[in-house]
Amino acid sequence: MSAVDQADLLRRARSRRSAAATPPQGPAVPDDGPAPLSHAQQRMWLMDHLGQGGALYNVPIAARLRGPLDRAALAAAITGLTERHAVLRTRYPRRGEQPYQQVDPVAPVPLPVVDAGTDAAASDRLAAEAARPFDLAAGPVLRALLLRHAPEDHTLVLTIHHIAVDGGSLPVLAVDLAALYAAARDGAAPELPPPGPSYAEYARQERARDAELTAAADTLAARLAGARPPALLRPVPPGARERRAVLHAAPLDPAVLDGLRSLGARHGATLFTVVLAAAFAALRAATGQGNDLVLGCASGHRARPDLRHTVGLAVNTLAVRVDPAGPPSFADPTFADPTFADPTFAELLTAVRGELLDAQRHHDVPFDLVVERLGAAARGADGTPLLSVSCDLVQPVAPLTLPGLESETVELDLGLAKFGLALLVEDGPAPRCLVQHDRDALDATTAGRLLDAFAALLAAVAQEADQPLSELPGRLLVAAEHPVLAHLLADPGVVEAAVVESADGPPLAYAVVRGPVAPNGAQLRAALRRHLPAAELPLAVTLLDRIPRHPDGTPDRGRLPGATGDRRAGEGPIGGSPAADGPIDTVRTAFGELLGTTPPADGDFFALGGHSLVAVQLAERLRTRTGLPLTGLDILEQRTPRALAAVLAAREDERRAAQARTGTRPRTRPRPRTGTVLLTGATGGVGAAVLQELIAQGRPVRVLVRPESAHLPALNGAEVAEGDLADADSLRNAVEGVDAVIHSACTFTDHATDLAAMRALVDGWRGGPFVFVSSIDAYGRPEGTEVPEGAPSGTAVTPYGQAKLDCERILFDAAATGRGPVTAVRAPIVWGPHHRLRDQLRWGSTGELYQAALAGRPIRLPEDEGWYGASWVHAAALARALAACAVPEHPAAGRVVNAVSGHVSWADFTAELVRLLGSSSPLTVGPDADAELRRPWRYRAGTLAGALTPEPGEDWRSVLAAMVG
Repeated sequence: MSAVDQADLLRRARSRRSAAATPPQGPAVPDDGPAPLSHAQQRMWLMDHLGQGGALYNVPIAARLRGPLDRAALAAAITGLTERHAVLRTRYPRRGEQPYQQVDPVAPVPLPVVDAGTDAAASDRLAAEAARPFDLAAGPVLRALLLRHAPEDHTLVLTIHHIAVDGGSLPVLAVDLAALYAAARDGAAPELPPPGPSYAEYARQERARDAELTAAADTLAARLAGARPPALLRPVPPGARERRAVLHAAPLDPAVLDGLRSLGARHGATLFTVVLAAAFAALRAATGQGNDLVLGCASGHRARPDLRHTVGLAVNTLAVRVDPAGPPSFADPTFADPTFADPTFAELLTAVRGELLDAQRHHDVPFDLVVERLGAAARGADGTPLLSVSCDLVQPVAPLTLPGLESETVELDLGLAKFGLALLVEDGPAPRCLVQHDRDALDATTAGRLLDAFAALLAAVAQEADQPLSELPGRLLVAAEHPVLAHLLADPGVVEAAVVESADGPPLAYAVVRGPVAPNGAQLRAALRRHLPAAELPLAVTLLDRIPRHPDGTPDRGRLPGATGDRRAGEGPIGGSPAADGPIDTVRTAFGELLGTTPPADGDFFALGGHSLVAVQLAERLRTRTGLPLTGLDILEQRTPRALAAVLAAREDERRAAQARTGTRPRTRPRPRTGTVLLTGATGGVGAAVLQELIAQGRPVRVLVRPESAHLPALNGAEVAEGDLADADSLRNAVEGVDAVIHSACTFTDHATDLAAMRALVDGWRGGPFVFVSSIDAYGRPEGTEVPEGAPSGTAVTPYGQAKLDCERILFDAAATGRGPVTAVRAPIVWGPHHRLRDQLRWGSTGELYQAALAGRPIRLPEDEGWYGASWVHAAALARALAACAVPEHPAAGRVVNAVSGHVSWADFTAELVRLLGSSSPLTVGPDADAELRRPWRYRAGTLAGALTPEPGEDWRSVLAAMVG
């Protein structure tokens, strides 16, 4: 991890207690069961649960170790860390929707040793290891890897999830590891002080203070009322995304830092406070926003001496609001004069110092509680979070050392951004000024200009702090004004667009898009943000299949979701029914319950304080009340009650049409016919193909679906059992009385739910074939290149692959009791034209190649060392194979088998992809290609060869063309 990526981790031990009172020791809380998550952990868990974590919260620590390394002692020392600090062997399952801490028994931590190969290969391997995601529910949250460069030359990398550590934890772990290694090497007891209180105890004590913390959060929220984020960042699409970071750096003369320290000493301020004031000044000049700005900075919770040896996540984000020309909230009341619009930097520094000290007095109040109290004020009018910009002073990273070895820190830059923008100063022998930004939130040109201005401003105030802010370096970076419609139509992915003006608020925009990776509404609005001032941005960009128009070609407002209709004479109300206002009222009520205020029909979700978690909760509430399918993504894209009501009305129409075709409402607990097959996942890409195959064979099918989607499989004549993977009772009811089971449903990310679902299905299963759709990920990285069916798993099994393995074991253990034949069908990436399968191209290694070809970037492939490529299976072929296995006495019964349509080399796949996309990407080969592309394995699929025989249109080129579109 680079110094920048550790900015919010490795600075926590720095004392900021000059004005902060030491909080009292936490209250004694009885240990009466599993511990709750701390507030900081809760947010970390939530981001992971919503798919917004990935590698963003990985904390890799790496060191090059030269000398006679005792590997056994090192492995014992790493295991000793988990024995000494229980948080390192804690996982985070949940009961219902509530996660909790589950401490596992001490177990040896694997320390795989891998030959490093070339420098490029070693670098790729370390980067891949650092970025590999964790499964918080299944654990572990710490893993280790040792690369062997030579007999006495190794690189050790420890990767820990942020939910278990912070910057204050890392020095503790480094000291402990060195002592434990020396003790294991010498066969002696480690010489270490007692560890601090357990993190579980810390979390219990924090939760015991929730009432007090909530009251304090109300006070802090009141102080932030009316604040706004710096008007520099453009809004980004909501939901899960990669959050790639771009870093700009400029050297600072050590004399500049000396001057800043001297300036701070004259004003009773730390170097960090001076840097924070400079960040405020730079943003003021860059945005032209005036003096009232809010920045975020990190703060630790280790003021209590007993916590200094506790490992865990004990950090918080502080919101520092500075307005020298605003109300008298600062230490110096002279800054309350509204006419005082152009203070000097020295006067700004005094104001920042007072506000920072005040914020530090409340460092233990979780910022998430403050966000809840702020509601709509937690975001700007365009949805940008209030704390989208942060500032920090980065200290040099202390190397990880082991006795008897030379140690050198290895930086592992994950290249991910936690904030939209971070202004940083790196202290040390070669000081630097740094600007890091989320590339979706800020363009590189603007960030580079901001870096130059920030560095110049630091140098200027180090020499003379009494200059007015208006005379300091920096210039406006706001974008020019352009019409909404012109910019929408300039996007190559937009076919048609319309804009509707509003008399009392921002306009609404609509677009029809095309192409395999066409932008969504949030992305289009984010693009507009680059060219339009915030006041002229549309409230939303809603995607439509077509723009409804009057005969004269003008947009028909009455048929545009979210727009107040102009309904010409003779036209009915919006939605075509007098009852159309009913869904709007339902949606508005649900909005009000979760956001604290009932909005108008065109009220914007983000402007009302909504965010990803509330979107999920709102979708769940509306699903329950309306009985219609709705997701959190629908909320984030539609945004207004009127637009959501239109979506719900359309889905109600779909349901009625389905019921009219079938002649009856689907039954939730039908009596199964002889030979009935239970199918899970019928509304997904694989499940839909299996359902089609079973229906074509004339086999009676019962499908497990959520209630709101029950009408979809009913179109094919299937019986419907309403339920969900997270509802064990519904799974047991669904399997009752059937003669075979094909279990193809999977959450992909919530592996604890997948395991619980398998246990519930097995619980209710009484006999007949049971076919489980597993994954070749369960093989991990096999030793050889030819992988026979049921071969042992390799060491690098992904969390997804491990979950599949665990489900297989549950199933085969149950089969040992003689209830019926079972088969685990391991499938690779599934290709097919179904809309749920097209995203396969956007994931993993194929996703990297796809995006590179789409952007016309050069594509580097591995050197020809045999064969590298991807295994795949056509959805229809997989469906035939699964249906065949769901017959008694099939040859696959009792076995692990493979379902592979074929293997395609990366060279052939990429060449065809470039051709289909009309890309200009050049293809080259070399040792520095992405390590994830080094996949030499061919999976044998002899048992299912007959069912997998390709039919017309199932060759890989045809299906790839269909998926690209």
